[in-house]
Amino acid sequence: MTIAEKLSFDVQLSDHARTAAEREQVLADPGFGQTFTDHMISIDYTEGQGWHDATLRPYGPLSLDPATSVFHYAQELFEGLKAYRQITGSIVTFRPYANAARFNRSAGRMAMPELPEETFVDSLELLVETDRAWVPTTEGHSLYLRPFMIATQAGLGVNYPSKSYKYMVIASPAASYFTGGIKPVSVWLSTEYTRAAPGGTGFAKCGGNYAAAFVAQRQAVQNGCDQVVWLDAHEHRYVEEMGGMNLFFVFRDKLVTPALTGTLLPGITRDSILELAGDLGLETEERLLSIEEWQSASEAGELTEVFACGTAAVVTPVGTVKGVDRSWTVADGTPGPVTMRVREELMGIQYGTRPDSHSWVHKIV
Repeated sequence: MTIAEKLSFDVQLSDHARTAAEREQVLADPGFGQTFTDHMISIDYTEGQGWHDATLRPYGPLSLDPATSVFHYAQELFEGLKAYRQITGSIVTFRPYANAARFNRSAGRMAMPELPEETFVDSLELLVETDRAWVPTTEGHSLYLRPFMIATQAGLGVNYPSKSYKYMVIASPAASYFTGGIKPVSVWLSTEYTRAAPGGTGFAKCGGNYAAAFVAQRQAVQNGCDQVVWLDAHEHRYVEEMGGMNLFFVFRDKLVTPALTGTLLPGITRDSILELAGDLGLETEERLLSIEEWQSASEAGELTEVFACGTAAVVTPVGTVKGVDRSWTVADGTPGPVTMRVREELMGIQYGTRPDSHSWVHKIV
């Protein structure tokens, strides 16, 4: 299949879908990523043949050879976005073509085939339309979509990438990512571990980045913090990300965020906030920001708010910071007005209560 061609999907509907009562029980308290809808998308890729066998089928286990490449060499990647039920009743996604483009940038770094952007979006539309009853109606809840691709060639050998792949999409109803509502998180400065280095896979959304982060996240929890903050690999001084989320620093009416150096994930939410800032009368700056500046500007009252952003958690305030040899509080430790304004504006666009002046909303149903 070439980039210009369009795949048609074989639709195989489930004969054991959950009942309305079972579904409503899940939707009353969905958590995050715990329960999945009745169907999933699957598309295969074979070298020389391209993409083929596009299918919507009942959600269920995969059967893979124990020697399948993904198990041994971690050749895989994923994306994350949401479907929202707007106040009009329409079901929409937010900037899905941006996710499609990032998916393909990640694929290039992982020596995997690109998926045509139209096919990526078509797969989301088909799954959401089929399982639209799973899109929550509760304010702030959504249907989390997880497209991913894995290497499927069986056999051991590290000289060449796999010659076959499987692209899939699964969906899960989701409440707030952080439990307890909108409250500032505490963060741990990781000076012992590094998330990514120049020339590595930091900008790619691949599982290995997250697996390598677990030990530092566990260290954060052991030190009484909610999340880990990653620093640069060379000096361990410059702020990069919080867990799997981008960070913003509010210097009164200016938003500062770490520059994309190739070691940070280029978040769709991050990019959206940089565009929204002008609508809200805020200046923006992308640059290096050290932990020394973070601490001194906080203590001097120049840095008034800090928040993290990402698809899952949207916008989350940061209240306190801890490290091996330092700790401080951002302002009074409570969610600031800029943080909440950005969050409300972004979610308002997604849920249809604010105008979509940037044409980000993509209607499905």
